Amino acid sequence: MRKIELRTNDVPKVAIVGRPNVGKSTLFNILTGTRKSVVKDQPGVTRDIMIEPVEIWGKTFDLIDTGGVTEAADLFSKMIREQVIEFLDSVDMVIIVADGRAGFIPEDRDIVTIVKKTGKPFLLLVNKIDKIADEETAKADFYEFSENPISCAFEQRKGIAETLEWITSLIPEKLIEKDRGITFSIVGKPNVGKSSLSNAILGISRMLVSPIAGTTVDAVDSEFEYDGKIFTLIDTAGLRRSSKREDDVEIISAFKSQEAIRRSQMVLLVIDAVQGPTEQDAKILEMILEDHRGVIIVANKADLAKKESPHYKDKFMEQIQRHFHFFTDVDVVFTSASEGKGLGELLNQIQATVEKMNFRVSTADLNDFFFQAIRRAPAPRAGVNNVKFYYLTQTYQKPPAFIAFANYPDAVTPSYRRFLINQLKEHFKLYGVPIRIFCMRSRQKGE
Repeated sequence: MRKIELRTNDVPKVAIVGRPNVGKSTLFNILTGTRKSVVKDQPGVTRDIMIEPVEIWGKTFDLIDTGGVTEAADLFSKMIREQVIEFLDSVDMVIIVADGRAGFIPEDRDIVTIVKKTGKPFLLLVNKIDKIADEETAKADFYEFSENPISCAFEQRKGIAETLEWITSLIPEKLIEKDRGITFSIVGKPNVGKSSLSNAILGISRMLVSPIAGTTVDAVDSEFEYDGKIFTLIDTAGLRRSSKREDDVEIISAFKSQEAIRRSQMVLLVIDAVQGPTEQDAKILEMILEDHRGVIIVANKADLAKKESPHYKDKFMEQIQRHFHFFTDVDVVFTSASEGKGLGELLNQIQATVEKMNFRVSTADLNDFFFQAIRRAPAPRAGVNNVKFYYLTQTYQKPPAFIAFANYPDAVTPSYRRFLINQLKEHFKLYGVPIRIFCMRSRQKGE
C-alpha cells in the first residue's frame, strides 16, 4: 500500500476548546454558518473533532470544534481529553470557552494550563453573560488567566464580532485555496468498525474508537493525500432502524449521516464481514442509491471472518446477491481496519469508481449502442402499439444518467429500464455505478 499523508496547506487552524456544555458547538455553528456540530443541552454531545473552512472579511481559516474537556472518569471523557491535548499541537490558534454563569472552576484552570503549554495564541470567551450589568462580575475570576476576556452570549450573537476580529488579525493576507478532491463518506450500522477504518486510512487518531456502539455522533471531515490525489473523508454516526432511535442525540446523528451522504461523491457502506449484510444494510444501500451516489461495500473485520471460515469471501458474496438483489453488481472490498489490510485496494477502487461516475460518451457512439441493444428484447407495448425509441442522450449528471426519447414514454416498464441499464453497464464497463434512465416523449414531428 502506498503511503498516505495528511495534506498540509497555509490555511490557519483555529480550535475551540472548553468544558462540556459551555457553548462550543453553538459558536462553531455560528462562525461556520452551518448546523454541522450537534447542539443539545446535554454534556458530552460533541465527541469528535469537527473541521469546517470559514471565509470572513476576505480571509480564510479552518475552524475546529472539539469534545468537551473534563476530569470525569467515564470512558468518553478520558478519550476526549487525550484527543484534544494531542490535537492542539497541530493548530495555530485556540479559543477557550467558559461558562460565565458557573464562574471559573478548577477544570477551566486545567484547560487554560493545557493551552498555555502549547505556546499558541489564545482568546478566552466567557459565554452565557446575557445582561450588561453582570459582565464585570462574571469576568472577574477570569482576569487571572487573560488580560482581556471577552464577555459573550452566543445565542444573542454577542461577542461574535470581537472573536472574528481577533482571529482575522492573526491571519496573513495571502492563503492557498483548498481543493477537497474526491469526497467520500463512511456509513453503516453501529459498531461495524467505521471509525477504526477511518483511523486506519488516515493513520492518526482523528476519530474516537471504542467498543461501545454509537460512539460517533457528528459527521467529521478529514482531508488527506494518497497517490498524489486529494481525498476528503467523512466519518458518520452508525445508522440504526428508526424504531430503535430512542435517544435524541442518535436521532440527530442519523440526519447528519444522511447529510454526509448528500455531500459525498462516493459512499463506503461498511458491513461486518463476520455477520454479513442484513436487511438494515439493504435499506441503507437503497438510501444511498436514492441520493444517486457512487457506492462501494466494505466488508470490514475480514481477519475475524477468515478465522471462522476459509471460504468467508464466497459466503459474503452469496449474501450480497441475496440481500442486495436490486443492485447485485456493487463493488466489494474486504478490509481489516485493525490489521491495516485492504486499504490500498479500497482507495484504488474509490478512484476507479469515481472515474466511472465521470463517464461521458458521444451521442453518436451512444446511439450506435442503443439501437443494437433494443433489438435484443421485445419493445414494450402501449395498448396495441409498440413503444418506438428515437434516440438516447446523456445528461450532465454524475453518476451517469440518460434520457430515452420515445413515442409512449409512460409505457416503458421498470423491467425494460433495468434491461437497458444492464446493457449500458455491460457495454461501457460501468459495473458498480448507479445508472438512471429517464423516458420522455419524442420531439419528432407528428408524435
